[in-house]
Amino acid sequence: MARNEYYEDGELVKENCPRCGDTVLADHDDRKHCGKCGYTEWK
Repeated sequence: MARNEYYEDGELVKENCPRCGDTVLADHDDRKHCGKCGYTEWK
């Protein structure tokens, strides 16, 4: 993911893990994944 895709209207856009709360979910082609606890959301 390119750096400019993390921003919307100049604001940083990130999705935190609903289980951990403090970890940002990695955005893959087919899923969003937390590297800390292993939480996965399939797209």
